[in-house]
Amino acid sequence: MDLGQIIFRIMGLVLIGVALTIGTIMLLLIVSLNGGFYYVSFIIVAAIVLFSIIMLMMFQFFTTKKRKQVVGVLAVITLLIAFITPFKELYKNQIPTVDAEVDVYQYMPFTEKNHVVKMEHEASVQLQEPLPIIDGATAFYPLYAAFAEAIYPKKDYQPYESEVMVNKTPTAYRNLIEGNVDLIFALAPSEQQINSAKANGVELQLTPIGKEAFVFFVNAKNKIDGLTLDQIKAIYAGEITNWSQVGGKDEAIRAFQRPQDSGSQTALQNLMGDKPIMEAPTENIAQGMGGIIEEVSKYRNYNNAIGYTFRYYSNEMVKNDEIKLLEVDGIAPTVDMIRSEAYPITNEFYIVTTQNSNPQVQKIIDWVTSSEGQQLLEQAGYVPINATKGP
Repeated sequence: MDLGQIIFRIMGLVLIGVALTIGTIMLLLIVSLNGGFYYVSFIIVAAIVLFSIIMLMMFQFFTTKKRKQVVGVLAVITLLIAFITPFKELYKNQIPTVDAEVDVYQYMPFTEKNHVVKMEHEASVQLQEPLPIIDGATAFYPLYAAFAEAIYPKKDYQPYESEVMVNKTPTAYRNLIEGNVDLIFALAPSEQQINSAKANGVELQLTPIGKEAFVFFVNAKNKIDGLTLDQIKAIYAGEITNWSQVGGKDEAIRAFQRPQDSGSQTALQNLMGDKPIMEAPTENIAQGMGGIIEEVSKYRNYNNAIGYTFRYYSNEMVKNDEIKLLEVDGIAPTVDMIRSEAYPITNEFYIVTTQNSNPQVQKIIDWVTSSEGQQLLEQAGYVPINATKGP
């Protein structure tokens, strides 16, 4: 091979390298923007392997069968090693998540064939404009949508922009504190939410209206049917790390958590008291123009996983038969056990207001806590606040 041929092939190799680099960068951007950043290393390695093979071909390296076989085996091994991370991600993604988003539109007030519980007669209270603006946690939307359909005038109430909205707990509290809504249906605020209210000169006023069970769940195939309160605390403190320590299989426990200031995460913090909670498992999430952030991992229904939520959300809204709710201290989170407060993690939930609320808010509170409102609450599948307390 003379010098001219060498120069020609080097120039060709440079052009191929530039084209391959541009194509790789474009592919990396597309993959990253679509959340596939786990494939970045594989794509880069694949591009390098491809370029190396092209270079060897251009310089006539493959003159023998043995050379072709050696390079082929090395290329395959390299690609397989690079594919380990994407393979793990593919395996993880085929495991279903439990915290599936609920279609809130099926509970939208005054819509045809919605899932909202109806009163048999007209409510004794009927509100007029200007209507108080309601927001709240997803788990309570079926309830306050039923209240709205009973005492609000009939019209269009879009879930995300109307007088009857639904947001996750952190957004609902933020809307209330900032004065964007008049009342919310939620669990007790977190310490951060209380501090945020104080910083904004707002006093949060909590009116208990019902009871709910804070529940823990595992994969339906997990042989564990219940845990003690102390065992749950030890798991989330990182002291119990294997199911064999509580009578299960010899498998590491995957203890999922929820985002900060969510209703269920606040419930976990209250349950743990002074016992520190171990760091939540996180995963990298692509955001915006390829930026990567860390978020709390969604619950995936691994055989060795444990997570938590509230009974109504799990049983009535998500209805996932791939999980099972655990007994706590030998008591199942049934309506009767919540009613009597025999279930050890029974929480009150509230109408939360501020001193700046619409004057008609008190009418709502009075009606919801009346026998009429409490009866509708029970018909909707929740446990009334005035239920008879057990021994």
